Amino acid sequence: MQTKAFNRARTATILLLVSLFLSLGQTLPLQAQADATSTALPETTQCGHVSLQAMIDAAAPGDTLVIPAGTYHAPLLIDKPLTLEGQAWPVIQGDGSGDVILIEAPDVTVRGFVVRGTGISLDREDAGIRSTGANTVLENNRVEDALFGIYLQQAADSVVRGNTIRGMDLPISRRGDGLKVFYSPRTLIEANVMRDTRDAILWYSSYSIVRDNDFANGRYGLHMMQSDHHLIEHNIFRDNSVGIYVMYGNVFEMRQNLLDSNRGPSGYGIGLKEASDVLLEGNRIVNNRAGVYSDASPLQPETTVTYRNNLFAYNEIGLELLANTQRNRFQDNIMLDNGEQVNVAGGGDLMRNEWAVDGRGNYWSDYAGFDANGDAIGDLPYTSKSLFDSLLGARPELRLFQLSPASDALDLAAKAFPLFAPQARMSDPAPLTQPPALPPAPGMEAPPVAANLGVALAMILLACGVLAAGLRLDRRLPRILPRNSAAATATLSD
Repeated sequence: MQTKAFNRARTATILLLVSLFLSLGQTLPLQAQADATSTALPETTQCGHVSLQAMIDAAAPGDTLVIPAGTYHAPLLIDKPLTLEGQAWPVIQGDGSGDVILIEAPDVTVRGFVVRGTGISLDREDAGIRSTGANTVLENNRVEDALFGIYLQQAADSVVRGNTIRGMDLPISRRGDGLKVFYSPRTLIEANVMRDTRDAILWYSSYSIVRDNDFANGRYGLHMMQSDHHLIEHNIFRDNSVGIYVMYGNVFEMRQNLLDSNRGPSGYGIGLKEASDVLLEGNRIVNNRAGVYSDASPLQPETTVTYRNNLFAYNEIGLELLANTQRNRFQDNIMLDNGEQVNVAGGGDLMRNEWAVDGRGNYWSDYAGFDANGDAIGDLPYTSKSLFDSLLGARPELRLFQLSPASDALDLAAKAFPLFAPQARMSDPAPLTQPPALPPAPGMEAPPVAANLGVALAMILLACGVLAAGLRLDRRLPRILPRNSAAATATLSD
């Protein structure tokens, strides 16, 4: 009996030791794994995924969170330096109130998300993504159904690149800005697409770059206010009320942009208001109500506005300048078939500007002079002195009669009776007789030269074929009338 009791006790002891060993063997790897993980994910789930806000709260500063596809509820608050990278376009869905993503820390990157569902308060400026932290990077996101799309507020040295921003389906007066940059200097805005918003606006945000963007169907494609030292290049501004409006700033370079079909209530391709040291070079300014509108630009003494190598084509007005516009320099621009090449808004003249620089003026499609020595520069100046056009500057409502017999009659009377001839509003002393070459610009397809030559050659061959067939037919037809006139008369009398 004692032996049996001893055996049972020994067996129980062995089983207990084995159980403790197995339990310890399972616990140690789990503890080691927990120690090796820097950020433990909370157990709360959302649509089958860990709550995104919980992941952000649990992450250490500087971590990179890779977020799988799915829908995550907003609002989200990022209050530490983090990188959020979306895989397969995870959706950050707002609840229709306030901002969707709020960034309150520097050095935050948000990349690869669909962000939608802001509030609709213009007073609060509800935004898809709002950042108040420096060095924010917002890249390759899709912001949809947002009152304000992306809003940088005192977020210096930030990057907004490769995003698509679409506003809410609202009347333009009730929309928010697709992109608003406020007190955020040295911002890079690059390769974004923006549709159906109000403005892309930069206020008090100097030394910023706007490059390779496509902004359409808004009020101001780009609105610059109280900011200096900007580079604006290779952008497309199409179907807005105004393409680019620069107000109260210094040192702007606008290079190789396309300003197309901006025909809203203002309808300017480019507007300048008290802007100094501005360079417009290589831009395509086509099919706007007015290609460029300028008021008191430049404003600062000893500064200029330079127009070089731009195309102004098919606008109702190529250049609409107030009489207070002076120290503007025009060279190698193409003024092609605008309804009115130059208009002085409010009347007056533009003689305090340089319409030719270093012996080269501009190409005017309505130039009626000649080039006797073949140097591609006209021997007579190009002047704008149409009586009807002068009346348009003071009475814009008369534009109703543009290209009508009434306008032609007025100009004919002014030529016939020099007493009524108006003074020239501007004069280009060295007009070009051949349009200069232009640098490339986005959104402008190269002309199909080979195809055009092929069509022209085919038409020439067709015309030659028709001519040859006609000659062969002429040889085969009998002569109806004799060659001499007497015989012809006798034949007719018979």
